[in-house]
Amino acid sequence: MTPGRFIVFEGGEGTGKTTQARLLVERLQAAGVDAIAVREPGGTLVGEAMRTIVLDPASEGLDQRAELLLYEASRAQHVVQVIRPALAAGTWVVCDRFAESSVAYQGYGRGIDLDLVNALNDFATAGLAPALTVLIDLDAALGLHRATGAGADRLEAAGLAFHERVRAGYLEIAKEPGHVVVDGSGTVGEVAQAVWGAVVALDPVLDAPQGGR
Repeated sequence: MTPGRFIVFEGGEGTGKTTQARLLVERLQAAGVDAIAVREPGGTLVGEAMRTIVLDPASEGLDQRAELLLYEASRAQHVVQVIRPALAAGTWVVCDRFAESSVAYQGYGRGIDLDLVNALNDFATAGLAPALTVLIDLDAALGLHRATGAGADRLEAAGLAFHERVRAGYLEIAKEPGHVVVDGSGTVGEVAQAVWGAVVALDPVLDAPQGGR
């Protein structure tokens, strides 16, 4: 059986990446591809409990090292319990955030040593890397405005300067091969079409009639 493809959406708050991940899975499924949507932190019973901790405004005093380790613990469980088994079964996995979120948020945003964050990512993922990372890029102030209309979670409330560092970090990371940067200021349809173009470039058979499958 051919292993599935692993695609990750990254981006700051309010960029629309969660919507785009869902739309991509729906389009892949319509093309005859077995695909699932997952998210970080979360994706497992253990991971969802950790998600609650790191995003809860009541966790305001959480140390940044503890924050990073909670993300990594959630990621490790997610990889071993959900992502690797799905890929091995031939399923495409579309993940809303993965290891580069820790680089952008805890590394560039919090100021934790990047080499340490990358080492912990390697340990948590056991070397698993996406075939494609789609960065949905958007002005940080606009993204926060979009994201916090109904109130801010703990990360959203970290302040504009923090989120500007996160965005700058993402743009630096995205210079590496395997990344596509998509302008998140367009309509949902425009962004989705740009995302689909990047995915078709990864696997051109998807653009064949009925997905070629």
